[in-house]
Amino acid sequence: MNILIPGGSGQVGQVLKRHFDSYDHHVVILSRGSEEPSTRWDGKTLGQWQQHVDEADVIINLAGRTVNCRYTETNLQQMMDSRVDSTRVVGQAIQASPAPPKVWLQMSTATIYAHRFDAANDEATGIIGGQEQNVPAYWARSIDIAKAWEQTFELANTPTTRKIALRTSMVMSPDKDGVFDVLCSLTNRWLGGRIGSGKQYLSWIHDTDFCRAIEFLIDNDSIDGAVNIASPGPLTQAEFQRQLRSELGVSVGLPATKWMAEIGAVFLKTDTELVLKSRRVTPGRLANAGFEFKFPQWSRAVADLVARRDGSPRR
Repeated sequence: MNILIPGGSGQVGQVLKRHFDSYDHHVVILSRGSEEPSTRWDGKTLGQWQQHVDEADVIINLAGRTVNCRYTETNLQQMMDSRVDSTRVVGQAIQASPAPPKVWLQMSTATIYAHRFDAANDEATGIIGGQEQNVPAYWARSIDIAKAWEQTFELANTPTTRKIALRTSMVMSPDKDGVFDVLCSLTNRWLGGRIGSGKQYLSWIHDTDFCRAIEFLIDNDSIDGAVNIASPGPLTQAEFQRQLRSELGVSVGLPATKWMAEIGAVFLKTDTELVLKSRRVTPGRLANAGFEFKFPQWSRAVADLVARRDGSPRR
């Protein structure tokens, strides 16, 4: 296959590129920092990069400003614009293409669902967020961004291209500076304890299953629309960290209250919504379509990830 990945220079894009390269697929990544004119784009205007759309069988659009930042008004607007603009221009390129791709997989986010503890959010019964009680008002901005992102995708006029919105949880890979690497570094410094109540749910997916799920969706012509990309085993933040500490051989994990987390977030230049919102998401559509996870539970996934991060063979 010819696979085009706009915004593929980050952790998730590199995970996908390694996977597809291993099967001898041809992968092209569009990046703002590319030295090659044909693969350089600004994420909002048409240009020379369109030639790769004409050649692509599959487009996987990952573009969007990182959410690992302080949620200032400027950063929130950049999150919105980078997602909406890049989605819109990919749609325009597909619409203008004489040979449009068969499939367009568009990154979205599991953050679109409500902060909740009572039940998991799947695609059929999940509650789209924005009306939660007893949470900071600004958390609704993340929901607004997610909704605008998906709405732009839905409105794209690409009638011959199947479209799938990837409501993705945290992709866990051993890559340096990826989310798992950061969590391991904090845990090894005894900072991997309970945050807040620790009862908030954390949804995740192992990088192997992430790549396999993407491939499954590409191959399954009957699936379109929104799909949750998450393991079937979300767990509380406290239990997630307990298992990570155990696998790393770290006996102490200092807890952090909400106010302590707020102070730490300032120094880390991030936002506490990322660790305090309860993201309890399950992959209903993948499961119903017959997808089988290799790493459905965190205990097995974390063992494999730690071994690979340490340079040991895959378990």
